[in-house]
Amino acid sequence: MTSELDRDLAAMAAAAKAAIAYRGQVATAARTPVATYEDSLAAFAEPTPEAGQDPEQVIADLAARAAPGIRAMTAPRFFGWVIGSSDPTGVAADWLAAAWGQNAGNLVAAPAAAAVETVAAGWLLDLLGLPPTASVGFVTGATIANFVGLAAARGEVLRRAGWDVEADGLFGAPPISVLIGADAHATVYSGLRYLGLGARRVTTIETDDAGRMRPAALERALGKVAGPAVVIAQAGQINTGASDPFAMIAPMAREAGAWLHVDGAFGLWARAAPSRAHLVSGIDQADSWATDGHKWLQTPYDCGYAIVKDAAAHRRAMGITASYLPSAAEDQREPSALVPELSRRARGFATWAMIRKLGRSGIAGMVERCCAIAARMAERLAKADGVTLVCPPELNQFMIRLGQGSEEERDRLTLETAARIQEDAVAYLGSALWRGRWVLRVSVTSAATTEEDADMAVEAVLRAWRGVRSEALAAG
Repeated sequence: MTSELDRDLAAMAAAAKAAIAYRGQVATAARTPVATYEDSLAAFAEPTPEAGQDPEQVIADLAARAAPGIRAMTAPRFFGWVIGSSDPTGVAADWLAAAWGQNAGNLVAAPAAAAVETVAAGWLLDLLGLPPTASVGFVTGATIANFVGLAAARGEVLRRAGWDVEADGLFGAPPISVLIGADAHATVYSGLRYLGLGARRVTTIETDDAGRMRPAALERALGKVAGPAVVIAQAGQINTGASDPFAMIAPMAREAGAWLHVDGAFGLWARAAPSRAHLVSGIDQADSWATDGHKWLQTPYDCGYAIVKDAAAHRRAMGITASYLPSAAEDQREPSALVPELSRRARGFATWAMIRKLGRSGIAGMVERCCAIAARMAERLAKADGVTLVCPPELNQFMIRLGQGSEEERDRLTLETAARIQEDAVAYLGSALWRGRWVLRVSVTSAATTEEDADMAVEAVLRAWRGVRSEALAAG
């Protein structure tokens, strides 16, 4: 007789088989069309189950119903957002993490999960050239990593002003001045909202044509600040890939007594690539950094890192204590003291596995290869009739704009071309607003992308553009 455990294990085997089959297929598919949300909703919609079902059948149904609506983000010609390819080695480690079912919040409860985080954290600091004594919290992604870094910043700048925000909150606290570049990512503003600092209370610093903070503008703004202050800088602007001039702005922040936080979701990884490290020179002088593993380290999703130079400020902002929780020794790294969650998955296993797989040279080579592919694509597209390169890539990001004539007409042609590319499904590119105008944005962040894939994507873009232009000309 088949036991319940046997049925559950059969379901796990079926899931692994389906996952492996999917990854093999998507890596070589000529086209990767995807069903709409409405179609996917119809596939899953049914009354609440009244009785349990066979686990293996549940997994089979899940795979069959979900497959048409799975966006091929791991495919080698996905350039829509700055995301990695969820490398199979990292995925395999993540499978083990899920199967082991470890609550990674406490080193006594989950010793292996805590130990692997400690080791991987040290490796990350070494690879990114950041202070070896900094603390690293393993979080869901850069959104929460920014939140954690800014929480540490809030607590420390108020502590210097004689206020304990962790104990007494913000009511009656000295006001904090927040200075931020005009082209900062939206998730940084989310962190400011979560922390009660407000998205509209910031002082916006003027940026250049690539979205870099202008040092003179920051210097003037800092000169008007009295009291606690936080400066938020950026490594890797989401549309251009450009980074703020850290070597110039870090000393300014330090002289003004301000905490300097860096949103380095993908740009911080330039530190790991010798040919690109100069783009973020001086970034190690900041006080905190946010970055992702599921971008250039190619880990599965739900993997980011909040890094804080002042480990005590980090722990004060995030520490969780309760009588029923075992406590770590003073010299031991307690995972739950560095992140908002007490209960969470063991994210360190996938990070450890990917660093072991790639090594320092492999990570550097991957970053450099992605940047070279972005340059190759931009150069080819810029030569085509009716294609304008809005901003040449200095890292892995660039934008193009299509057509001639009025700006409104170019907006329309650009958006129609984006829709045609996505419908064609040979490659995936997305649209974005830049300086008030629509562009096609290209992000090269996947280790799976080759020069051949890049060339196929360029041809797909040009084919879509030629179709849209022909229709526009025919319509008069």
